[in-house]
Order: sequence, then structure tokens, then C-alpha cells
Amino acid sequence: MKISVIDAGNFKLDGGAMFGVVPKTIWQKMVPADDNNLCSWKMRCLLVEDNNRLVLIDTGMGDKQAQKWQNFYFRHGDGELIKSIRDAGYHESEVTDVLLSHLHFDHCGGAVCWNSTKDAFRLTFPNAKYWTHSLHWESAMQPNQREKATFLTENLQTILESGQLNFVDHSQNPLGDKFEFIYADGHTEKMIMPIINYNHQKIIFAADTIPSFAHIHVPYCMSYDVRPLQTMEEKSLLLDRIVKENILLFFDHDVVNEVAEIEITDRGYKAKNLGKLYEFI
Repeated sequence: MKISVIDAGNFKLDGGAMFGVVPKTIWQKMVPADDNNLCSWKMRCLLVEDNNRLVLIDTGMGDKQAQKWQNFYFRHGDGELIKSIRDAGYHESEVTDVLLSHLHFDHCGGAVCWNSTKDAFRLTFPNAKYWTHSLHWESAMQPNQREKATFLTENLQTILESGQLNFVDHSQNPLGDKFEFIYADGHTEKMIMPIINYNHQKIIFAADTIPSFAHIHVPYCMSYDVRPLQTMEEKSLLLDRIVKENILLFFDHDVVNEVAEIEITDRGYKAKNLGKLYEFI
């Protein structure tokens, strides 16, 4: 097995929205904001080669949206999905499976792109099965008012019409025995958090349950969560398992840190060590 970190670029979101009820005087010490209260966040994905499978976990937001739309999110940094995949030594046509933790645009937008004449959309990974959870798919197709703006029709409809949509809950062991799935309902309905068994080390892609090192403390939840109290419960259970099983916590949105080792202290959970994935495996 080989694991590569894929950089799909940076974008900006409101700091207050990313930390909910936590005051700016606290969170800005960990994640600084600009003059418009915007903080930089990474769109970080994982590429896992395991025998005859090449599995991409999440895809960032892609670049097919109009420039005006892109400007709302202040895209910056050197990261780009396809370039990063090729820099890792692969081609997008080799990807066999795309596992989407959830269908918010910053996680699934890169799964779909323009065709060569830019008059229709196509799958970015033409030979891949696209995986999500069936109940999450239903919630995206019939979204609540809170999430409606983040489930983009061009993403969902293109995946649906491709015939390559698959549901992890409708298949036994869909990605092989090196993958385990945990589901979370706090951020959105049935978000997938895969655990990868790499040699003797487990790595969890916690998606937006714990998007950065600054969100490890249980009450630090995003305003984007549809059920913030449930997010807190899910974080507590997840962090407890991470500590007990010595699982590496992978961050999808932390600009600096890719992973952390977690410990429990008298003040709660905290990062014992932070760094790049290759430093830990």
C-alpha cells in the first residue's frame, strides 16, 4: 500500500462560521484571520494505492465554476487536484474509486469537470466508481435550507447521469479489507469518515468532524454543522477511539498540519504531535 497526500488548493471562509460559538479572541490565536475576518483553509485529499485499486478520498472544489463564484472563496496557493495527482506519479485515468466523504462543493466539486469544448460536464475520473452513502445522497438531492447552497446541481447530476454512482452501505467491503467506515450525522447526514489500515498504523480521514488541529477541542464546532450538539458527541467518541487505538488523525482543511497524534489530558483532548503524514508512517 502507498498513500499520497493530494493538495487541491486553498480557499477562505469566515472565521466565525468555522468556529461557531467560540469567540474570535480564542480561535484567532490558532488560525489568524485577515481584515475581512476570513481564514485560509486547505482542501486536502488522500490517494491510496492498494493492490489493483487506486482510491481517491475527496476531490476539493475543482475549477469549473465561474470566476465570480470562485472569487467568493478567494482561491489561493499552489495546490491543484490533477497536478497533485500527477506529481504523486499517477494519472487521473488510473483512479479506480473516488470516495466522497460528503457532497458539499469543497469536497466533491473536483470530481466533475468541463468537457473539452466546455459545453457540458463530465467525470474527472472516467474509469472510477464514485462512492457515497445512500442516505447522504438522498439528503443532497432533497436538501434542507441550511445546506441547499452547497449541494451544487452540476456536481450531483453529472455523477448521477454517469452511471458510476455507488453506495458504500449497499456493498459489502466496497474498497477492500484495508478500509473501514465510520459515519457521522452532525456536520451533514451520513458523512463518511474512512479509516485506512496502513501496515500497523491506522489513519482516519475525519473530514469535517475535525477539519483542523484548532477543532480538536470538543466544543469547537462549525456553524455549517446541521446538528452541532451531535457533532460534539461524535467528536468525543471519535477522539476516545483515536487515543485508545493510537490512530493518526488526518486533517482535510488545516493549512499547515496534515496529521496529529492525540492524547487525553486533564483539560481534554489535545494534539500530542503535529506534522506531515510521511513523518508518522
